[in-house]
Formats: sequence, C-alpha cells, structure tokens
Amino acid sequence: MKRLFNYLPLHFVVFGILGICFQFFTHFWTFSFKETILLLVFLSIFVLVIKNNVLRTFIAFALFFFIGISSVCINDDRNYDSFYEHYLKENSTIILQIHKVLKPGNYYQKYEAKIIKVDDKKTKGTILLNIKKDSVSAYLTVDNQLLLKPVLKELIPPLNPHQFNYKAYLAKQGIYHQLFTEKEQFLKLNSNTATLFGLSARFRNQIQKSLQKHNFKKNELAVINALLLGQRQDISKELISDYQKAGAIHILAVSGLHVGIILLILSFLLKPLEKIKYGKLIKTIIIVFLLWMFAFIAGLSASVVRAVTMFTFLAIGMSFRKKNVIAFSFISSLFFLLLIKPMFLFDVGFQLSYLAVFGILSTQAKMYSLWKPKFKIVDFFWQLFTVSIAAQIGILPLSIYYFQQFPGLFLASNLVIIPFLGAILIGGVLVIILSLLKLLPQFLADFYGTIISWMNIFVSWVSHQEEFLFKEISISFVFMLSWYLFIFLGIYLFTKRSSKKLIYFLISILIIQGVFLLERNQYKEKDELIVFHKSRFSILGKRTGEKLFLDHNLDSLMLLKENSIKYYRIKEKIAEVKETSFKNFIKYTDKNILLVDSLGVYNLSGLKNPIVILQYSPKINLTRLIKTIKPSEIIADGSNYKSSVIRWKNTCKKEKISFHYTAEKGAFILKN
Repeated sequence: MKRLFNYLPLHFVVFGILGICFQFFTHFWTFSFKETILLLVFLSIFVLVIKNNVLRTFIAFALFFFIGISSVCINDDRNYDSFYEHYLKENSTIILQIHKVLKPGNYYQKYEAKIIKVDDKKTKGTILLNIKKDSVSAYLTVDNQLLLKPVLKELIPPLNPHQFNYKAYLAKQGIYHQLFTEKEQFLKLNSNTATLFGLSARFRNQIQKSLQKHNFKKNELAVINALLLGQRQDISKELISDYQKAGAIHILAVSGLHVGIILLILSFLLKPLEKIKYGKLIKTIIIVFLLWMFAFIAGLSASVVRAVTMFTFLAIGMSFRKKNVIAFSFISSLFFLLLIKPMFLFDVGFQLSYLAVFGILSTQAKMYSLWKPKFKIVDFFWQLFTVSIAAQIGILPLSIYYFQQFPGLFLASNLVIIPFLGAILIGGVLVIILSLLKLLPQFLADFYGTIISWMNIFVSWVSHQEEFLFKEISISFVFMLSWYLFIFLGIYLFTKRSSKKLIYFLISILIIQGVFLLERNQYKEKDELIVFHKSRFSILGKRTGEKLFLDHNLDSLMLLKENSIKYYRIKEKIAEVKETSFKNFIKYTDKNILLVDSLGVYNLSGLKNPIVILQYSPKINLTRLIKTIKPSEIIADGSNYKSSVIRWKNTCKKEKISFHYTAEKGAFILKN
C-alpha cells in the first residue's frame, strides 16, 4: 500500500481531479485553447529545467491541476466556434445524426443526437431528441440522419427539492438542449455515413434478430441483452428493481466484473502461448484485441469503454509480472481515462467502479490472510466473500448517498451468482455465435434461457426479503466524505498498526460524530414553508423541525406514491408527516400568507402586503386584487390552468409584482 501511495501518477491523478472539479463548478478558465496550450508548455518546461526538488514538485502539481482544467475546456463543445448554438436562427434547418438509442419514456422515444449541420454550416454538439411514440412506425437506429426545423428547449431542472437533477446529469454529458418532434415534422435522409458506434449497433441488432428466432422469454432476452450486449432498454422496471434490492444490479450492466471475468478466462485459455517465443507479447495482444472486440459488440458505452480500458492496462501490466501491477494498472487507467474524458469523474458508475477496485486492492488481501481454508472449494468461496466485502467497503457510503438504501443480502446474491457468471458469459457467447451461424439447436437455447430464468427467480426471491433491505437511509455529501475519511484511516491502521495511525483513526470517529450531531441539530431547528409543484394538484407544506404538515388535494394512495414528498421526507430526515388544513390564511414568522382558491375569497380585514398563493384557478380580477391588498408576491402552483397562469403573469408584469409559477421556477420555499 505504501508503494502505491508513492506512485507518482497517483499524485498527478489527485491534482488532475482537483482541476477538473474546480473548472466544472467555477468555470474559472475562460482563455482560448492557444493560451491554454502555452501555459501548459510553459509549466512543462519549468518542471524540466528547475533543479530544486520541492519547487519542481510544486510546479508539477500545478501542471496537472491545469491539465485537469484544460481537459474540461477541450471536452466542452460550447468552447468551439462550430458549436451549433452559434449558428441557429429563427428559420434554420438542421441535420441530426442519431448517436445513441436511449430507454423510451411513456410518450416519447428518446435518442442522443449530434447536430452535424445548421443550414450550410458544419457544427458539433449533442442534444436530447424526443420523438412522439404514436408517430413513429419504425424506431430510428444509430447513424440515421434527420432533416428538420428545430425548436430547441432548455432542459428542465428539478421542480421540487431533492428530486433527481436530470438537467445537471445531461450537462455532465455535454447535452444542454432537447428537441420534441413527430414523424411528420422531420425527413429521414438517405446517408451512407457509418460511424464505429453505428457499425456496433448494426452488428448488435443482427445478434438480437438471430436470438429472437429461438423463443426466449421476454425477461430472458432482456437479461441476455444486458449481460452480453450492454443493452438495458428492454428490461422491465420490476426486474431492475429486483436486482437493485438484491444488491446485484451490477450484473445487468456490462462493467468491470464482466470484463474481469472475461480477462481471467482468456488468460487461462491462452496460457499455452507463453511457452513459445514472444508468447507473452502475442498473448497480451490477442487478449487486448478480444477485450476491445467485446467492447465493440457491447455498444462502446461509457461503462464498457471504462472497464475495458482498465483491464487493458491490467493485461499489459500482467505481462511484466511485477509486484503491485494491479494497483499500478488501476491508477494508470484512471489517469488515462480522466485525461481523455474528464466528465467520467461525475458519472456514478465510474465512481462506484473505481471505489470498488480501491476497496479490493486495499483490504481484500489482508482480510483473506485472516483464515487459510484447507479445502479448495471453501477457499474459493472465502476469496469471493472477502472480495465482495472489500468492494462493499469501497462503495458503501457513496451507494447510500446516491440510492438511499443498502441491500443486506448482497452477499447472498454475489456468492450464488458470481461463481456461475463466468459459465453464463461463456455460454452466452457460444449461444450468440451459434445463432449467428444458424447452428443453434433449440434445446441449447431453451437450456440457456432456463439458466437465466433461474437467476431472475433467485434474485426476485432475495429482493422480496424486505427485512434485509435497509431503505430510506439518507446522508449528506459532507457526512459521506467523513465516512470515507474514517474508512481510509481505518484501512491505513489495518494494514500496519501504530499508535500514530490509531490517533488519526480516533480523530476520524470524532469527525463523524461531530458532523452527525451538527446536521441533526440543523434538521431539528429547520423551519420552512413550501409550495410543492405537482401538475393539476396543490401541495402546501409547513416544516417545523422533524415534522411536516401538509395541506393537499391528493387521495391517500397518491400521497404515499408522491415522489416530491418522499424525496423531501427522506433527504430532510422528516420523522412525522401530518395532514392539516391551512384554510385560506397562514401566519409564518412575520409574514402573512393568503391562500386564494377556486372560491376567489381574498378580502380579509387588516391584511397588508401578504404573499398570495393562487390555487385551483380562482375566477378573480387579479388587477383588482393587487390594488386592494397590495401583495408583496404572487405564487401560482400546479393546480391552476395554464391559460389563467399566462394571464396572471402578464398582469403581474404590468403591475410590477413578483410572480412565481411553480411549473417554471420550481417549488416556492420560504425559510425562517
């Protein structure tokens, strides 16, 4: 472990990551590419010519900090003159090229599409394309080109507190606009353009068509597509939920686990090559080639490319047979990936993958050494057990931070499924090859489908053991970081015990306790009034400490399923939710809040400059209301007709009164 911390690229990665984060969140660096390159060259020269080791180290760290900054700038399409937004005019026509087929929504087929031309100008940039479902007779495929007149829309941020920020998620992938259209509004062009992604998609479609001829059940085929082809679009929400609850969702995503198993299998099968001259080199070249062939078949998705890159470095490192090759390959692949694609840093899959590997590298060997089983089968499961625990140590705080749950039976899932995953992958490859060659016998297809069904049934059974699924666990970002400090210092102490390391470890425990008590006190003292947004409904909440009082028009079943309340309750650690009725008036601190509902009553004696909340489309003359009670602000929630809201908005603009519509600006929050 000490050698790993002294490994120079690890230090460079740390400063590169700091540079990536600093640039992404602050947009500090606004200089041109030319000026950026000059700065990097200048710092590089300084590193080479300066003799003082301390100063040279400091400048080297600064160099990699700015490399992180510059990699973000280079990967941001908005920094290029050819970015599509620079050329869009009112009557512009654009040509889109489908880059990726996404999981469809309830009403739209969804695609990532590149804008390759605006009018007669070649452009770059990616958007989210939504095509109405009932208007598409045949789905579009990768590399299809469309001609249309666009009405690009900004991506919508979350409208309620603590909801998933889809806008921020897409921004990290370089997508800043979306486009809604129907079949009648675009022309599909005849184009012979073929990208690597398009060739991969065509080959994958050919595989899927050949598999469909062998009567696999819907869930069987969906899991085969996920396991071997990296396609999860056809997996039902119920099946995904089962795998999540069982702690086995990583099995459905082609990732480091799958690629690692394939690497082990290939290394075993090609081991005889080592006996010939240059055998190790030939073996490594074949393995790397086959790994990237697998990545090509699996669609070259970000998770697949990351995993194959990591194990390419590992395969090359293994050929040298040097100590700590796995750890050094891990750091080198991380450095290389962030250099090429800095936005990978903000991808949840990327974070979980590398933290899992870090957990395994730092703790698995030490845990395994605690017991030496005599029997090989016991030793195999003991290794698997220690690997699973080590990986979980690496990802647990981050997993809880993102998903608010912990599957207590993840060990049962992994110990049962992973030993057979290699056979499942080999069997799947064999099934695909035979189906493409039209040589797959039906009994073999049925047998393989049965194995997949058994796996699904087992995962479903595990997921229904609700008492072992710990749900609705919420931790803050700071609390998560304090847990990682605790884990890091715990591993530091575990690897080599000393009194100094013990003191550091005990300090980390005090930090966790301090953060916990501070946040708990903040939650207990928090006081706010919230007008949530929900289309066609009204939800008002008054939060006092750990209690939330709700006035709403949802039925009891809808209230239980309402995500805006659920997310707020979990993240804000609300212990009790009570239903109430605010009538038409709320006194909040020194502010008067008037609720004007469908009855349109607002003449309350002695009421001065209140905040007015409009609900259920009241039939009122808003100009008269403004002149009568002189409101300080007017709020319209999602229960109002849009035509009424537009009229009120114009009136408020004319009367110079602040107007807040929750469908546009999100929930209205008033804090004490």
